[in-house]
Amino acid sequence: MIRVVFMGSADLSATILERLTRERDTVRVVGCVTQPDKPAGRSKRLTPCACKAFVDAVGIPCLTPEKVNTPESLAQIAAWLPDVIVVVAYGQFLSRRLLDIPTLGCINIHLSLLPRYRGASPIHAALLHGDAVTGATAMLMDEGMDSGPILDTVETPIRDDDTLESLHDRLADLGADLLVRVLPRWAYFKIRATPQDPAQVTMAYKIRKADGLLHWTDPTALDLRKLRAYTPWPSCFTYMPQGTREAGRMLKILAATAEPLPIDQADIPPGTILSADKGGIVVKTADGALRLLRVQLEGGKPMDVAAWLCGRALAPGEVFHTPPAPVAKPPVAFSRES
Repeated sequence: MIRVVFMGSADLSATILERLTRERDTVRVVGCVTQPDKPAGRSKRLTPCACKAFVDAVGIPCLTPEKVNTPESLAQIAAWLPDVIVVVAYGQFLSRRLLDIPTLGCINIHLSLLPRYRGASPIHAALLHGDAVTGATAMLMDEGMDSGPILDTVETPIRDDDTLESLHDRLADLGADLLVRVLPRWAYFKIRATPQDPAQVTMAYKIRKADGLLHWTDPTALDLRKLRAYTPWPSCFTYMPQGTREAGRMLKILAATAEPLPIDQADIPPGTILSADKGGIVVKTADGALRLLRVQLEGGKPMDVAAWLCGRALAPGEVFHTPPAPVAKPPVAFSRES
């Protein structure tokens, strides 16, 4: 029986933890480490993360330290006598002392095909860059950022209709299956860890709310990739045209398609509304147009454009407002390690 301590806090973590607890013939989850309860909703009531809610329901001991590398936290984790620690979207770096507690090391499930897209937002990155294939990696952890040697991977094609939500859910299931396949093979010395190729490393930085701003000067294909990568969070948005009654208010764009651009409209400035009717709002981009199909005005509800336009006039020639973006590190960027 493999004794496992599980560390995670996201919905993804709970999906994989639940799958792991079903392996009762080979695995025993002896403890769980999650983030502390956080305020949620309008009431700001302290609410446990998905992992803590699950382990509380099934009776697995749980630790929720503000800082996991303190002597007190390390002592509790060590007292559970884990053979291996499994880490999935936990949110804190693990010290060498923590990594050394389990006899078989710490295994991380990362939702990319490492070394591609190390970091906080690998699913966003795969969609944003138009990758055809992505996957999940089981990795033996070291003190770096997703830099440990690889135990195994699983791949999946990225479908044309995939969004962040659909791809996340599929990768969560694949990652869970990967973990339960890898654990006994690693525990009984049937696989070896393979170092990552440093020449192939890319990084996926943490996504900010501001990254969802659509720049109409971008190509149509990039706008569509952003919609897929940032739906449902942080969502893509623009700002209502100046001169309208809702000028400057944020407008979330929830669904859109590419629209052919007539030759006589090629010189119209990006962001200009070309038409607005029950079939959608057509907006000029750098090299074509987007037809907006579903939107949500700041403070309002998600609506199909046909319903949203009732009692609201948007005229051809009006321009969606795009304020200057703050100067900051790009949310998803490539970098090479020497």
